[in-house]
Amino acid sequence: MDLKEKLVSSFMAFEERVDVHSDLHDIRTNALKNFENKGFPTKKEEAWKYTSLNAILKNDFTVFPKQENAIEFNQVKKYFLHEIDTYKLVFIDGVFSSHLSSTTHDGIDVCLMSSALTKPKYKMVIDTYFNQIASKDDSLTSLNTAFAIEGAFINIPKKKVADKPIEIMYFSTGNEAALMVQPRNLIIVGENSHVQIIERHQSLNENPVLTNSVTEIFAQKRAIVDYYKIQNDNSEANLVDNTYVSQQQESHAYVHTFSFGGNLTRNNLNFYHFGERLTSTLNGISILNDKQHVDHYTLVNHAQPNCESFQDYKGIFSDRSTGVFNGKILVNQIAQKTNAFQKSNNILLSDKATINAKPQLEIFADDVKCSHGCTIGQLDETAMFYMQSRGIPQKEAKALLMYAFSNAVIESIKIPELKQRITKIIATKLGVNLGFDL
Repeated sequence: MDLKEKLVSSFMAFEERVDVHSDLHDIRTNALKNFENKGFPTKKEEAWKYTSLNAILKNDFTVFPKQENAIEFNQVKKYFLHEIDTYKLVFIDGVFSSHLSSTTHDGIDVCLMSSALTKPKYKMVIDTYFNQIASKDDSLTSLNTAFAIEGAFINIPKKKVADKPIEIMYFSTGNEAALMVQPRNLIIVGENSHVQIIERHQSLNENPVLTNSVTEIFAQKRAIVDYYKIQNDNSEANLVDNTYVSQQQESHAYVHTFSFGGNLTRNNLNFYHFGERLTSTLNGISILNDKQHVDHYTLVNHAQPNCESFQDYKGIFSDRSTGVFNGKILVNQIAQKTNAFQKSNNILLSDKATINAKPQLEIFADDVKCSHGCTIGQLDETAMFYMQSRGIPQKEAKALLMYAFSNAVIESIKIPELKQRITKIIATKLGVNLGFDL
């Protein structure tokens, strides 16, 4: 039995063991039908032209863990942003860990999707937001919707500033020979509210893991959302991340994606504009080696006038690693006075490393400022020679140039402790001590 058959056949048993209302049952059933009809995406689809899941799907994944697996904080402390106080939502093999988490209902909700999906007090919120911006057509999003039960539920009411960042941590213990997990996150940020969120998926050993994650983010009028994704997993970890962002008037949504590890990572990032004078910012850094593969697929749908979007993706690829960037800006006819900018800059450190880039502009308005650009090259030999002539060893000179290449994205991180952490990870990936006071 292949993975698709296993998932479809287990759906009825899944629904029998979760307490859901009839509306959600219909949503799940329709989503499963879509996945059953389409199956897993293949390279025959234009959007997946350079990314194949075939080798991953050959694993015999357990789709429901057999038992809850406890881990202690000292085993995973290094993965948290422990330099500052944060709210924490921690999941182990897809199951909530209360003793590692720090939740709250004090003015804001930082709690569980399972609670939001099943408790009557959240019904109005779920009816209003759940599965409203997520694609009904994408097969992997549909698969997640069919089995959605656990993940992060964050609701920031009007005129509230979350008093500390929120960390969403998904750990895989490796107690299963191969495990598939499907977290679902719903994040609502009310008018004039502000939140900072850090998300990480982390395997604790080398057993294969396939994570199919969906996150829906709703930024209401004048809301500010800072979202950071840290992807620095083990060599057998595979992540398909589907993030959908709905923005209302004058809101600001920032999503930073740091792809440093894992076997295969696919980031589908979709922004939809539902109000004027708003800003969308999509930044990313990828530093890969060995046979790692990362695929960034972005969409910014400008559907209202007087809005801005900025995309800045940096990639450094060595050994046999592969990168993909497919960025699409869609400017509808009504979206006059749009400013939309996109760039993808990449460095290949090996003759066998590969980058496939496809920036796209679809513009149906005539009063806009839009641009896109893509560069692929190697390190500047003149700069290397200059630095070495000043006494900097070759390895350190190379690392400093690559750090400088990524610096614009690093500097846009708004949490100082997270900026330090990302800098340390980059130094480790580059194999040097960059000499910063961290």
